[in-house]
Amino acid sequence: MRLTVHTFLTLDGVMQGPGGIDEDTSGGFDRGGWLVPYADQDFGDIVTGWFTKAEAILLGRTTYDLMFPYWSKVSDPENPVAAGLNDLPKYVISNTLTDPQWNHTTVLDGNPVQQVRELKQRPGGELQVHGSCGLARTLHAAGLIDEYRLLVFPVTVGDGKRLFTADAPASGFTRVDSRVTGAGVSYSALTPAEFRRGNFSVVDGQEAN
Repeated sequence: MRLTVHTFLTLDGVMQGPGGIDEDTSGGFDRGGWLVPYADQDFGDIVTGWFTKAEAILLGRTTYDLMFPYWSKVSDPENPVAAGLNDLPKYVISNTLTDPQWNHTTVLDGNPVQQVRELKQRPGGELQVHGSCGLARTLHAAGLIDEYRLLVFPVTVGDGKRLFTADAPASGFTRVDSRVTGAGVSYSALTPAEFRRGNFSVVDGQEAN
């Protein structure tokens, strides 16, 4: 399977608590719900498009606990996000979850990098990570992510959980899709590429690189 990561980010790189004021207040975060004012039809179309490609869902324990109480109650068959989350196989990386209540959920304990490597070897479409900050960071550091799908919202919140941290490995990216929603949210789909560097110089009175 192909591993894809789907994340909502602020302009200053925070991915914590996008969908609700009390969604994730860990670390004293009190600026949750920053996504909601920008959730228009364009945004909905992008997210819906993600789930049409999903073969299975991969979550960290915290995101699983946040998603389950809400999405397991959404029974509208016309809601493709709810249908995907409720009906597709779900894998949760956790050493503490022993009795998952959400249907079609399998708990994977042990080494998350090894567990995900094994999942990727299975035939099928996309294994999609949604949210799951700690897990996404680990998979980024291990070089296991095949595509990053990022929605960047025109808002800053200061401190909070970030996908790309100061100790993350350097990487280049190739943009394979992009658009801007009517509310000003920038969408980019990126595949990892070689990290490259260079210098600017002046040659015969002209800038060159």
